[in-house]
Amino acid sequence: MTGPVVVVTGGTRGIGQGLVRAFTEAGASVAFCGRSDASVQGAGAPGGALGVVADVTNRNDVRKLWDAVADRFGRVDIWVNNAGLSTSRRKLWELDPAEIDAVVDVNLRGTLQASAVVLEAMLAQGHGALWNMEGLGSNGQIVAGLTPYGATKRGLTYATKAMAKELAGTPVTVGLLSPGMVVTDLLTRDYSPEELEQARKIFNILADRVETVTPWLAAKVLAGVKNGGRVAWLTNRKAAYRFATAAFRRRDLFAGT
Repeated sequence: MTGPVVVVTGGTRGIGQGLVRAFTEAGASVAFCGRSDASVQGAGAPGGALGVVADVTNRNDVRKLWDAVADRFGRVDIWVNNAGLSTSRRKLWELDPAEIDAVVDVNLRGTLQASAVVLEAMLAQGHGALWNMEGLGSNGQIVAGLTPYGATKRGLTYATKAMAKELAGTPVTVGLLSPGMVVTDLLTRDYSPEELEQARKIFNILADRVETVTPWLAAKVLAGVKNGGRVAWLTNRKAAYRFATAAFRRRDLFAGT
């Protein structure tokens, strides 16, 4: 084993699944987790990747995941906190309380609990890089119908910057990973057919497929950034360029779906 050892939480679908494949193709030794044996077994992970059943909101599960990776590969060099949920696209008072709790638990509480375990272990081993996944709301953007999700991502950005201050002067770093708008079930859920038809016009300008974004993100993560750094696929400049050239660039990200 010569490549880095990378862990991706929530690596059984969507962006997480894409990252597992991209890191593997880049020569890394990769581990991932899902919340059930069925999701881990059905992830279609590349050969050599280690799948572990773990709930990121449970510190014991996170420690179990860390230990399983260390036992298999000898260490953990990079950890990506990717696991995340979104509520239904509804007003806050229309949401089931359990749905709100689940999103806050995984996106914010789970990332904080997992980060606490991982950072302590990385400091003990003398090196490591932790990455937290941004999302809608991280930059202060407000979207009606996604209040709990946006609030957790806004809080996560603060938490990551605070972790960076706490890690200053150590051999461990923390960074923010921003995939932008990616075509997954989280992006397109809960639209009526008419609403989705309108939303697709924006998606076809700003969004990208998982297989486009994740190899670029993986390469940036493997290259590393300074403590507290941020890697973003969809920058403001790129978004402005896409809107300016939309009339000349015909994209259909949903062809065949």
